[in-house]
Amino acid sequence: MVSPGILLVDKPAGLTSHDVVARTRRAFGTRKVGHAGTLDPMATGLLVIGIEGATRLLTYIVGADKTYEATIRLGQTTGTDDAEGEILMTAEPEAWSAVTDAAVDEGILALTGEISQVPSSVSAIKVDGRRAYDRVRAGEEVVLAARDVVVSRFDVSARRQQDGFLDLDVIVDCSSGTYIRSLARDLGAALGVGGHLTALRRTRVGPFEVTDAVGLDALEGAPTLTPGDAAGRILPVLEMSAEEARDLRHGKRLGGQAARLADALGAAIDPDGLLVGIVEKRGADLKSAMNMPEGDR
Repeated sequence: MVSPGILLVDKPAGLTSHDVVARTRRAFGTRKVGHAGTLDPMATGLLVIGIEGATRLLTYIVGADKTYEATIRLGQTTGTDDAEGEILMTAEPEAWSAVTDAAVDEGILALTGEISQVPSSVSAIKVDGRRAYDRVRAGEEVVLAARDVVVSRFDVSARRQQDGFLDLDVIVDCSSGTYIRSLARDLGAALGVGGHLTALRRTRVGPFEVTDAVGLDALEGAPTLTPGDAAGRILPVLEMSAEEARDLRHGKRLGGQAARLADALGAAIDPDGLLVGIVEKRGADLKSAMNMPEGDR
């Protein structure tokens, strides 16, 4: 029997997130596998994979903030805002006179903090039931609505002027739903030379780090986090007595115990260290927002 757990995988370039899920299914011998947050084929880095009953935890992971390492190429735009798209425009030599280090820093500062961002038209966002990138590939013109996101860190670690372009290696901490390709596009537009992404690597999803992840060649027998361990990383832990755990598993509320939970949600852990489920406040009581299936704790 396959044990439930959270698996951290370091996705290589050239594969879709679904490809990684398919390989995990084969390696673990189960169909019940999902992931928390898609990575484009061009991108590398951390995919958080749920196996068996732990897939229920992915809902609570997908909205976590994230860290990316990326390379932005200033001086050229593409149809996809990354290196896989058709080149649309290359900046003329005279346009570079205004692209000073100070101007780059000012452009980055304008894209830091709470910002309104228009996602790339080739994103996975659904438009009337179809992915935006599918509509673009079918020849449709897609303009997505702006969304509010938070970029809490946008640091430049290296600058390289070469072949008529300026490449910036950057580190970005951001809220879920932020598009790094859009940051590259918007920075280039603000500087008047255009920009796109040439490399992207996700190094963190909430409390999970890519340094703890396994490669695709090490999926067989790869270690996983138990549901209890994983839930305890993403939510406050509430230790339950055996009686309280039994009541929650049977759908009963814990009367008058809402004060035990400071945040909106908590991970209920039984005396054996097993995850009972995710609990929430309901008036003065605590109740289950999600219960782990029997045998999947």
